[in-house]
Amino acid sequence: MSKRVYKYIITFILIFAIFSSNIVSAFQISGFQLNAKAAMLISLDTDQILHEKNADKKMYPASLTKMLAAVLVLEQVDDIDKTTITVSKSALTAIMGTGASVIGLKEGEVLTVRQALYCLLVSSGGDVAYVIAEYIGGNTENFMDMMNKRAKELGMEHSSFGNPVGLHDDKTYTTARDISILAKHALKFDVFKEITSTTRYYMPKTNKSPQRILSTTNFLIDPSTNYYYAYASGVKTGFTDEAGRCVVSTASYNGYNYLCIIMGCDGTGGQRNEFVDSRNLYRWAFNDFEYKELLDISKPVTEIPLELSMETDYLKLYPSNNITQILPKTADSSTITIKPHLKHESVDAPIKKGDVLGTADVIYAGEIIGTVKLVSNEDIKANVFLQSGRVIKNIFTSSIFKIILIVIVGAIVIYVLICVYLTYKSRKKRRKVKYIPYNKHGKDE
Repeated sequence: MSKRVYKYIITFILIFAIFSSNIVSAFQISGFQLNAKAAMLISLDTDQILHEKNADKKMYPASLTKMLAAVLVLEQVDDIDKTTITVSKSALTAIMGTGASVIGLKEGEVLTVRQALYCLLVSSGGDVAYVIAEYIGGNTENFMDMMNKRAKELGMEHSSFGNPVGLHDDKTYTTARDISILAKHALKFDVFKEITSTTRYYMPKTNKSPQRILSTTNFLIDPSTNYYYAYASGVKTGFTDEAGRCVVSTASYNGYNYLCIIMGCDGTGGQRNEFVDSRNLYRWAFNDFEYKELLDISKPVTEIPLELSMETDYLKLYPSNNITQILPKTADSSTITIKPHLKHESVDAPIKKGDVLGTADVIYAGEIIGTVKLVSNEDIKANVFLQSGRVIKNIFTSSIFKIILIVIVGAIVIYVLICVYLTYKSRKKRRKVKYIPYNKHGKDE
C-alpha cells in the first residue's frame, strides 16, 4: 500500500470519527450512558451547557409543542382567570381519530384560560390545544402562523410546527437546542412554572362536566411513581412513535439550578428512559460539579507597558467583571488557564478608569469557557514634558516633515546649482571680451 493511499485512509477515519460522534461537550458524562438520541443539560444560573448530545439534530417534538402554545396564550391574555374560552365543535373534530391524549371536553363547555392551561400542560390534552388555537388565532391555521413566527423571534431557527398538539407530520420538527430556548423563555412566566410543577389539579366543575382530577404526565415530579426525583420540577413530556419519549424538566439543589432536555428515548429495558436519563444527568451535575471563581475584578490578570507617564511604567489590567463557572470539583489551577489578548503592545497615558485595553479567555481542558474584557481600574495622567517630547519626536519623524525637509534641501541644492551656473556663465562671458589698445592720437591703429 502506497504512503498516499495510507494517508487518505487515515484522514477518512479521522473525519468519520469526528462527524459520527454523538457527543459535543466540554464535560463528558461518567458512570452511565444516555438512551436519548438528543439531550442537553444547562445551568439556569450561568447558562452553561454542562453536557449536550446531538443538540442540533432534527428531532420531533411531540407534545413539547404545547409549551409554545402555552407561551402564546400567556403573551396574549392579560387575565387568565377572568378570560373564558368556549369549546367548539371544530376543535373537537380536529383532534378526533388522531390518537392524541384528550381531556374529554364537550362542545359548548366553558373554561377559564387558566383551566385550559392546566389541561394543556398537566394532562397534555390535545383537544384543549385546538380549543386554544381557535381562541388565540381565530382558527388553527392563523394560530400556527403565530406559533412559527414566535418561534423564529425567540431564536428557534431550526424548528417548524404544523399543528398545536405535536402530532407527527412533515411540518413539525425541532432540535434539542431550540427546545431549550423555548423552555427558558416559558419559565420566565411564574404561572407557567406553577402549572407545570403541579402533580394533581382538581379542576372545578364546568357547565358541561363535573369536577375533574388532572394528573401530571411527568413522572419525575410524581411521588407515586418509581421515577420520582425529589429535586425536579416541571416541565413537559411528549411522545409519538416517531418522536420517541421526550421530557423537559428542571431541578434545583443546594443553590444549583438546571434545565434538562431529553428527546428520542425508547423503551429499552422496559423502563421510561426519558426519566432515567434525566435523573442520571441531574445526579451527575449535583455530585460532580461546583461553582469556581475564575476571575475576580479585584485581582489583575496581566499588565501592559505604559508610556508618557511618570507615575508607572506598567499598567495593571483587571477583568471587567467576575467570572464564576460551574466546573468539575476536580478542576484546579493546573487545568484552568487565563489567556490575555491585548489590543496593543503598549499604551500611552492618559488612561481613564474603565478603559478597555484587551480581553482574556478562560480556558478549561483546552476549551474556552468564558471571555472577559480587560480594563484599567485607575486614572493615569500624562506627563506634559513627555507629551511635548513625543510631539516633537513625532514631528521630526513624520512623513510630512520628511517631505518638507526633502523639498527644502532640494530647493537649496537647486538654488546653489543655479548660482554656480550663473557665476560660471558670467566668468566665461568676460573671458570672451576682446582688448583693443587706444593710441595717443585718439585713433585706432
